[in-house]
Amino acid sequence: MTAFSELMTYQRDTEALGQISGRLGWDQETTMPEGAATQRGDEIAAIEGVLHQRRTSAQVGDWLAAIDAGALSDVDQAQLNQIRRSYERYSKVPEQLATEIARATSAAHAIWAEARRNNDFQSFVPTLENIVRLRQEEASALAGDGDAYDALLNDYEPDTKATDLAAMFDALRPGLVELREAVLSKPAKQGLSGTFDETLQMAFSQKLAECFGYDLNRGRVDKAVHPFSSGSGNDVRITTRTVETDPFNCFYSTIHEVGHAAYEQNIDQAYLLTPLGSGASMGVHESQSRIYENQIGRSRAFTGWMFGQMRDAFGDFGITTEDDFYAAVNSVRNGFIRTEADELQYNLHVMLRFDLERALIAGDLQVKNLETAWNERFEKDFGFAVDKASNGVLQDVHWAAGLIGYFPTYSLGNVYAGCLYKALRRDVPTLDEELAKGNTAPATNWLRENLQQHGKRFAPPQVIANAAGEAASEAPLLAYLKDKFTAIYDL
Repeated sequence: MTAFSELMTYQRDTEALGQISGRLGWDQETTMPEGAATQRGDEIAAIEGVLHQRRTSAQVGDWLAAIDAGALSDVDQAQLNQIRRSYERYSKVPEQLATEIARATSAAHAIWAEARRNNDFQSFVPTLENIVRLRQEEASALAGDGDAYDALLNDYEPDTKATDLAAMFDALRPGLVELREAVLSKPAKQGLSGTFDETLQMAFSQKLAECFGYDLNRGRVDKAVHPFSSGSGNDVRITTRTVETDPFNCFYSTIHEVGHAAYEQNIDQAYLLTPLGSGASMGVHESQSRIYENQIGRSRAFTGWMFGQMRDAFGDFGITTEDDFYAAVNSVRNGFIRTEADELQYNLHVMLRFDLERALIAGDLQVKNLETAWNERFEKDFGFAVDKASNGVLQDVHWAAGLIGYFPTYSLGNVYAGCLYKALRRDVPTLDEELAKGNTAPATNWLRENLQQHGKRFAPPQVIANAAGEAASEAPLLAYLKDKFTAIYDL
């Protein structure tokens, strides 16, 4: 065997162990008994220790040194680049630190969930202080003389700088705020009435998941406190949540997570359990979940079909026309929760988190003061006060999971989705006609062929440019939002 073949055989086992670790995380948030939390933390830490050893093994370094990259195919060079990147990244972080982060974030989930139930941020402060300390330590090891937050951001969006994202957000904010103010000056749209059986909601969610191309032979839909997608290749699982009076929470969480899951399921099977066998970045991943959820799932054409399906499943819910249903799906109203936010206000929720976590890592904001800082910033941005911690600083699981640097990729994904949708409409002129029949295949097939199948083969900006036909910018997203909400609210 050549050095490259030996390295890829070794890497396959590393990737498989990573998937096992992810499956333990899925179980923890869905079916694991609460009393198992401490043991599960030890289990995940043990696997993380093995993974760290494998990723930083001297043998990997020897293989990398022995391989002539110029003799490899383009795909194999891409595989090699991903392995080298991982080797260099993990070699900077001591194994003990990596293991401790895994143990701390695993144990934090149950503590966060309890604090959230009790609306008691202070009970979560010691846990979060430890996580922030560990991630600061990790960031310092990774960054060297560079920016610590950038080092964490690069785990989710390679070769991206916070200053560049801040500039993009600054370009987005004025247009979003202006449009939001114009919309909120108009009368509120009619909402749904009545209650919606949770069992029926889950059945309808599964129908939507299949409608968007989710292969349930290689996946499943479960309930969790915070919806998420887990896994890749031939085992990709999603979760959603139900609210008896708000079925859209369930349905659009499901479509969003299907966007993530379909991306992973549609990656070329030749890349299974290799470094190329997952999404290019979290920003690119979010582009898939957001275009599924918003540009496709909340479109006038698709909601027209969905209206009839919901009437069949739930009977009368107070809305009698497709246009009113479309307006209800896209209603803009004040709210606390990021995952439930309309398209106009969603990015403002992300910008708040982005700024706060940068301050945490820089040491400019202490965890004990985070709730106050959150509440002050929220009232400034949204014009009303946070009423309880579960609607504020405790609503998201990300910081409990140690995912600092993750939040800005949500807004980057929205920008990417805007670019992709512009190209999709150009290339599929019958899109609305098909969506009106509940047929998402022309859209999802276009995304699979132009983006999803490639996995990590190309760098994130190149993935988007290849699919969209131009470099990413915020302009297509702003144009789409302006056209859509001007029409809905008759601005």
